[in-house]
Amino acid sequence: MYVAVKGGERAIDNAHAWLAEERRGDTSIPELGVEQIREQMALAVNRVMAEGSLYDPDLAALAIKQARGDLIEAIFLIRAYRTTLPRFGGSEPVKTETMTCDRRVSATFKDAPGGQVLGPTFDYTHRLLDFKLAADGEVPDAAEATPNGQTTPHIMSFLDRENLIQKEPAGDTVPADLTRTPLELPASRALRLQSLTRADEGFILGMAYSTQRGYARNHAFVAELRIGAVAIEMDIPELGFAIEIGEITVTECETVNQFQGSKAQPPQFTRGYGLVFGMTERKAISMALVDRALRWKELGEDNTGAPAQDEEFVLYHSDNIQATGFLEHIKLPHYVDFQSELELVRKLRRDALTAALAEREDASGGSVGENVKEGVTL
Repeated sequence: MYVAVKGGERAIDNAHAWLAEERRGDTSIPELGVEQIREQMALAVNRVMAEGSLYDPDLAALAIKQARGDLIEAIFLIRAYRTTLPRFGGSEPVKTETMTCDRRVSATFKDAPGGQVLGPTFDYTHRLLDFKLAADGEVPDAAEATPNGQTTPHIMSFLDRENLIQKEPAGDTVPADLTRTPLELPASRALRLQSLTRADEGFILGMAYSTQRGYARNHAFVAELRIGAVAIEMDIPELGFAIEIGEITVTECETVNQFQGSKAQPPQFTRGYGLVFGMTERKAISMALVDRALRWKELGEDNTGAPAQDEEFVLYHSDNIQATGFLEHIKLPHYVDFQSELELVRKLRRDALTAALAEREDASGGSVGENVKEGVTL
């Protein structure tokens, strides 16, 4: 708490009480439950989990309720809670090729092995308000999807067989954990991807759009977008092998980008990658585009000066909690700081006026009356 605020503790308590009253709203209307938020506002819940770096739909729904629907505030609550949790270990890398897909589409191959699965999507809706929802109308049951239970190969694997996609170097070390260690530049790709997956969706969307408009020469195709459940496995030292401890829903996007080549390397496509908690396909696609733009140095390309190619600019400004904290702190009391600057401006104005009067006296060869000086209000 600011020292200057301590005298206003009663006002702060009253503000908290008023906030709770506003959060509840009209008491004649049934209160919104955490379960309702979790089930009926799933996309908001998914965003809070992704940018809060904590996979727990119930806690994310609770945070949304507490924050009155302010998702950035809810993300702040989740991140703060996350710091209180113990860590028992790390999971094995998820195998997204074994994903039970609710949605899987490719914009590059019509007859993709494993098939196209449209799933629950807004892509083909007419964007017209459905007033049946306002009348609490029942939604007709959708045809039940039947997962095939088989491994769905990645589109990139087919390009890789023909050496048409650039090879990804194998990671020899465990990447640093951005939630535990501060971001340092230049960052590895693994660290950049961590930063992008928890970055503000709107910011990353804007950066991705800028690459499509020409700021980074980054023309991309969505090779594959898939959403579904993946198993989480954890190695247990006492057992000597990994066991499945649960499953989570993730969105994965791989983009195929413009080819490159050199005297030592034939032309081939390059890639961008995005992986995010929950059903968050806009974020995953945006992440893949920005990831590709940030790889210019690694791929031997020129830096065109595009914002999305500037690692420092993207990574240091994409975190909405850091941005919100710095932005919103200026509305808190800064009385001492402002008073010192106010006094400085007053002094500068007095000095400027004195100098101007002296210049007028010199120019007129006479004296300007003291009453003129005293009559000026500063």
